[in-house]
Amino acid sequence: MGKAGRNRGKRSIWWGVPKWARVCTVLGVVLMMLSGSVLVGYQALVARYEGAVGKGDLFGDQAAGAAEKKSNIKGPLNILLVGIDPRNPETPPLADSIMVLHVPAGLDKGYLYSLPRDLRVEIPKFPKANFRGGNDRLNAAMSYGSRLPGQNPDAAAGFELLAKTVQQITGIKRFDAGAIINFTGFRKIVDAMGGVDMYIEREVRSEHRQPDGKMRQLKPGGGGYLGPQAVYPKGDAHLKGWQALDYVRQRYPKNGVPDSDYGRQRHQQQFVKAMVSQAFSADVVTNPIKLDRVLRAAGESLIFNGRGNSVVDFGLALKNIRADSIVTIKLPGANIGTGSAYKGEQLLPAADDFFAAMRDEQLDAFMLEHPEFKQKNS
Repeated sequence: MGKAGRNRGKRSIWWGVPKWARVCTVLGVVLMMLSGSVLVGYQALVARYEGAVGKGDLFGDQAAGAAEKKSNIKGPLNILLVGIDPRNPETPPLADSIMVLHVPAGLDKGYLYSLPRDLRVEIPKFPKANFRGGNDRLNAAMSYGSRLPGQNPDAAAGFELLAKTVQQITGIKRFDAGAIINFTGFRKIVDAMGGVDMYIEREVRSEHRQPDGKMRQLKPGGGGYLGPQAVYPKGDAHLKGWQALDYVRQRYPKNGVPDSDYGRQRHQQQFVKAMVSQAFSADVVTNPIKLDRVLRAAGESLIFNGRGNSVVDFGLALKNIRADSIVTIKLPGANIGTGSAYKGEQLLPAADDFFAAMRDEQLDAFMLEHPEFKQKNS
C-alpha cells in the first residue's frame, strides 16, 4: 500500500489498465467471492475499501494466540469462499455456497471448484462450541461451529469449523485466506457495476421471483409458489443484481436445472467469471465514481481473513489472473438415496485424484488427462 501511495497520480499502463485501477479478480462470490486483484492506487480509495471490509478470526488464529506475521504472498494458494444468507441474528448460519480457489505457484491462473452443500461428511469435533463431531451435511458445519456458549451465533466461528471440515475432505493442510460473502450485499455489488453480462446455457425459470423482481406468493398451506415466474432465456443476457442472485440460486429440474445442485454450482462458477470480466471492463476501470461504488459495496458484503495479509495484498499478488485464466471444475458426485429417501451427496473416488493432483501441483497435467473435470461453458 505504501508503494501505491508513492505512485499516486502516475498513469503507467499495466496490461492496458491504469496502474491506479487494478480490479478484483474474483469478486464475489458469489457468490460469491473474495475480492482478488482490487483496484488500488489512490490512497484514500484504498483506505476506504480496507475500512469497509469486515474483519473476522475465520481460522481461530487470534483465539489460539497465534501471531500472524505479514509476509510476501507466494503460491500455491488455497482460498476458501463461503456464501451465506443473512438471517435472524439468533439463527445459526448455514453455508449456502462453498467454493475453493486454488492458485498454483505461478499466481497467474486459478482453479475454482465447489463442494456440494449437501455433501455427507464427518464434521470434526469443535470444543469451543461444545460440538462433539459427527456425520452430517457439509453446510451444517458452519451452523454447529457458530453456536458458542452464551452468545448469538458467530459466523466466524462457524467458518472455522467449516474450514477444518473442508481440509479433511480435500487434504489441504492450511488455507491461506478465507471470506464469508453476504448474498444480500452481493446484489449491491452487481448493481454498483451496472449489471453483469453472461451467457445463460439453457432457459431457467425462477422458483421465487416474478418478472418484475417481486417475490412470488406462497401457496396456501405451503408446497410451492403462485403467480408468474421470472424467466432467464438461453443466450446472452445482461443481469441486474436481483436477477443475478435469483439465477444462481435456482436448482430444481422443474425450473430448468436438470442436474439440480450441480447445475447451480456450475451457474455460480460461470457467474464468478462473468463478474471478473465485468470488473475489468473499461466501464468500471475508467470510471472512478462507479469504481468507488463497487469497492464500497464489496467491502460491505464480506468478512475477510488473509492470515496476516490484507485483501489489497492479495489483490496485488493475484494481479495477473483474468477471467479466461480461471478454470472452473466439476467434481464428480452422486446422490445418496432418492426421493423421500434422499440423504445428501457423495463425491466419487475420482475426486480424490483431483485433490491429490492439487496438493502435488500437478493440476495442469491432470486436466489434460481428465478434461471431463472442466465445467461446460466455463
